[in-house]
Amino acid sequence: QLRLVESGGGLVRPGGSLRLSCAPSGFNLGYYAIGWFRQAPGKEREGVACISISGGSTRSADSVKGRFTLSRDNAKSTWYLQMNSLKPEDAAIYYCAAMRTGVATCLDVEAVGYWGQGTQVTVSS
Repeated sequence: QLRLVESGGGLVRPGGSLRLSCAPSGFNLGYYAIGWFRQAPGKEREGVACISISGGSTRSADSVKGRFTLSRDNAKSTWYLQMNSLKPEDAAIYYCAAMRTGVATCLDVEAVGYWGQGTQVTVSS
């Protein structure tokens, strides 16, 4: 059974940091581009950041550039989203995702093949 297991969400004050982790179960991470998406209440799910199969190319949403960093460790079969300078508008359920697509489309919800269960990120003072 193919699964993505997330961890690392929680409550943080504005300006704080969190690191999310995601690990696959049941498939080889080396064949997939991976990324993070988020969905706030009343809003559509949106791509946050993604990284190519090789790890050589990344994309991120304009709203998180300079603050969020996505990395992958194929040896550990894990990828991470380091989120710094968090803002209240970053609060959402964050989903890790895996997809067999190029980096040009890895922020597209429609490209995702596998979703994690989601982890809540709350940014509040």
